[in-house]
Amino acid sequence: MGRFALRELARFALLLFAVSLATFALVSLSPIDPVQANVGQQALVGVSAEKRAQLAAHWGVGVPLWERYVSWLGGVLHGDWGTSLRFNAPVAQVVGERFARSFALMATAWALSGVLGLALGMVSGARVGSTLDNVIRRCCIVLSATPAFWVGIVALMVFSVWLGWFPLGFSTPIGVDPASVTVLDRVRHMVLPALVLSLTSMPSIALHTREKVVDVMASDYVRFARARGESTTEILRRHGVRNVVLPALTLQFASIGEIFGGSVLVEQVFSYPGLGQAAITAGLGGDAPLLVGIALASVAFVFGGNMLANVLYRVIDPRVAQRGGYGLE
Repeated sequence: MGRFALRELARFALLLFAVSLATFALVSLSPIDPVQANVGQQALVGVSAEKRAQLAAHWGVGVPLWERYVSWLGGVLHGDWGTSLRFNAPVAQVVGERFARSFALMATAWALSGVLGLALGMVSGARVGSTLDNVIRRCCIVLSATPAFWVGIVALMVFSVWLGWFPLGFSTPIGVDPASVTVLDRVRHMVLPALVLSLTSMPSIALHTREKVVDVMASDYVRFARARGESTTEILRRHGVRNVVLPALTLQFASIGEIFGGSVLVEQVFSYPGLGQAAITAGLGGDAPLLVGIALASVAFVFGGNMLANVLYRVIDPRVAQRGGYGLE
């Protein structure tokens, strides 16, 4: 376990270094002019040459990539993640506030996708060939091929515009003092984006679970259980769950990166002020320090999820530890 922990820490540090360097390189190669993108074309026309030079120096235009990266890396080693030029605030503060909102959204969507996927997959696999099985399977196939932003737009039209069940977007009511916003208000604004986001990974878990349940129901020990008079529900509870939970857990934790990527589109559709929307703002504005901070936060989030999966594997199935396996690699 000690060697495993050291190996994972080394991989994590190397991954952070590679992602930060790649992010700085991509920002440098981007054709976006940060001064023009943030000041505006019309406003930039009336700016003097001296002021334009000051703005270019403020945004680091013309500074070599290696010089900016070394300066940023030196600040990070001293605990300074830099200042977001777009939000005019420390990067750590912006990432922390936005990540807290996104984490609540992603955690809710992640839990819903796992529960719904496992339940629908077990029901479909236990009644293979039935009308219910065909409906679940076809719905999952359609959802797996549907972009998350399109599902979000349709959900807004149906549940917010036509039915009026949920707000049109944002994380809090418009025009309300943040100190007066209740937890119920925040939950109400988060429900619809979380449901839409959960649909991005639920189909794969449901379809995979269905195939595993079909194999289990066709096994010899299930035939013996049926001969003893056990019902389908008892068979699923005693034999099905134990055999399908580990593969479902693998897919569930592997979908963390997919959910994080889907949250960028969902947050943009619902105008949800989370980490995904901040990433789009930083990318379009050439805000390299904030973009790197968001990239590293996402890497830590996904890597932490995989590490948690490795620990849960050893708890659920001790044979993984006995074989020297560590789950997700």
